[in-house]
Amino acid sequence: MVWTPLYASIDFAAGHALGRTRGRERVRTAAFLGMNPTLNAGWTWLFFRRRSPRAALVGTLLLGLSNAGLIRQNARTDPVAARALLPYAAWCAFAAVLNASLTRRNP
Repeated sequence: MVWTPLYASIDFAAGHALGRTRGRERVRTAAFLGMNPTLNAGWTWLFFRRRSPRAALVGTLLLGLSNAGLIRQNARTDPVAARALLPYAAWCAFAAVLNASLTRRNP
């Protein structure tokens, strides 16, 4: 299963980044870290529970923006954490491509 190592890398990045930031940067990092799994869970709910690939596509695009923001935020303060998030971002991008393909094929 791909999600186990991805979640481990997210947890590593979160701990690493939060341990190396203070003040405003720590609050921003924590906000990104809180928003991202919410968007991830939202995609799952939209796609599987609501059975709406079109809505899920919007969700996965928002998740991609969140991933980019999280990586950018961490790159400023903790490049190790930013690099640890790259496989997760790549997997989510792959999922977005699959989601777009399903949406296009099933209007």
